[in-house]
Amino acid sequence: MKWIGAILGFFYMRFGGAILGFIIGSILDRIFSSSSKGGGGGFGKVFQEQKGEVSPGDFELNLLSLASLVIKADGKVTQKEMDYVRLYFVQAYGKERANATFRTFNEVIKDREISVPRICEYLRPRVRYEVRLQILHFLFNISNADGHVSEAELQVLLSISQNLRVAHSDFESIKAMFFKSADDAYKILEIEKSASDSEVKKAYRTMAKKYHPDKLQHMDQAYQKGAQEKFNKVQEAYERIQKERGL
Repeated sequence: MKWIGAILGFFYMRFGGAILGFIIGSILDRIFSSSSKGGGGGFGKVFQEQKGEVSPGDFELNLLSLASLVIKADGKVTQKEMDYVRLYFVQAYGKERANATFRTFNEVIKDREISVPRICEYLRPRVRYEVRLQILHFLFNISNADGHVSEAELQVLLSISQNLRVAHSDFESIKAMFFKSADDAYKILEIEKSASDSEVKKAYRTMAKKYHPDKLQHMDQAYQKGAQEKFNKVQEAYERIQKERGL
């Protein structure tokens, strides 16, 4: 705006007009910038990023598309996985809106090729990092709905995580919430088992802050519930380590 103002000002009033146009354009730039950064609530605050916004409808369809890839990853579609997705969408968006999303998916997207890189490339610059973590957690829950995360499902989840640019440490942390092992508590806190007591405490504070439900307070209840689940897993992991070490 400021350069357009300067050019127009120079055209009509020569040098003095160029300066005046530049000043007025700069003021307009700040006004529009402030408006775009602060406007809107709910989904607007959640999805607003430098490269634009994603509408709630587009977000839901892309999320459902990723969910379908996870469900079909191991070559079999279980009723428990389908039920989990439907229940999640109903809790998040209400029955009517969830049914509309499923209808649109079945009519428009279901029979088309669904591309992880393309979906993630669209979502990545438009949703905040904590939302991407919640997407990954939601997809892990789908794969675990039948009580087991298969290797094929895990590979699809890893691909989605990488394309969403989720840090590998965060992927391993969320994965450890679904895979029991001798050191899964440490993996959840993103530290090695050899970490000192002070490092354990620091890691817990960092992870508790990262997964705090308040970070998703502008999203629907189902997303806040998912954030609470991750937060609880972090607390449980820390308590297990405390008990193990006598802290």
